[in-house]
Amino acid sequence: MGDKYRVLVAEKISAEGVEKLKEYFDVDAFDGVPRDELLAKIGDYDGLVVRSGTKVDAEAIGAASRLKVIGRAGIGVDNIDVESATKKGVLVANVPESNIISAAEHTMAMLMSTPARSLLPAPPSREGSGSAPRTRESSSTARRWG
Repeated sequence: MGDKYRVLVAEKISAEGVEKLKEYFDVDAFDGVPRDELLAKIGDYDGLVVRSGTKVDAEAIGAASRLKVIGRAGIGVDNIDVESATKKGVLVANVPESNIISAAEHTMAMLMSTPARSLLPAPPSREGSGSAPRTRESSSTARRWG
């Protein structure tokens, strides 16, 4: 221990990520830390790593007497009070590239799950009983709206 900075990993991250941190820091990693426990522990750490489940607000930052950096494993920092951290001199960083593949996979899954039937015309048009789509013309732009 001694000279190494202490890092609290408050939520589950990959084992490889934890091992990489351990090469440089004393690390305590958890799969989730209840709020009261976070507030009690955070004062003993120089760094904090969170994902989207841990709210790092002004109260948590105020309880963090040694904190130097908050790392957000993922896109955005909406669960971190950046203004309070900045006022206290705590650096806030995120790693937006960390879940690009997951986001792309999710997008493709959503596209593939779109029912093919949604591309068919509405029933009156299929049966030939519907009228042609109405259009109107705007005198100011002379465009057709349908």
